[in-house]
Amino acid sequence: MNIDRRSGCPINLSLEVFGDRWSLIILRDIIFGGRRHFRELLNGSMEGIASNILADRLKRLMELGMLTKTGDPSHKQKAIYSLTEMAITLVPILAHLGAWGRVWLPVSDELSIRAELLEKGGPPMWEQFMNELRYEHLGTSPAPTGATVRAILQAGYEAAVARNVERVGCDPAP
Repeated sequence: MNIDRRSGCPINLSLEVFGDRWSLIILRDIIFGGRRHFRELLNGSMEGIASNILADRLKRLMELGMLTKTGDPSHKQKAIYSLTEMAITLVPILAHLGAWGRVWLPVSDELSIRAELLEKGGPPMWEQFMNELRYEHLGTSPAPTGATVRAILQAGYEAAVARNVERVGCDPAP
């Protein structure tokens, strides 16, 4: 991993990896959204990342050892991005970051429900999720049984959207 270092401080070094606007968003979309292809990441992000920025950040995350890229056997021109162990271990950090944001920032019910569920699930849920990601991205860990953490988080999101629709009486804006 090649990082330009201002110091050996772990907080500084972490900010040099994640200090840009997009790296954690891309990892969020891969981890929580299950997006593995460039087009899915480009079109699936509600924040609207530009294609050149996405390409640059994917390249950087691969150089840092957080992602790998392999050809997609179903389509010659597609690639599949996979998390490495280094990226998978961000789950607890993302859970804490989401919990902090829920307390201190003006979040929406729909978009904060996953953070709330992860916070309530705590370390056992985070560990289960990391094992599911290891199975999905690294081919290790036993295959998940029952409802996956991603499915639980998605169901929570869909329920929050439905509650909002009932309260407002119309479909939420896309």
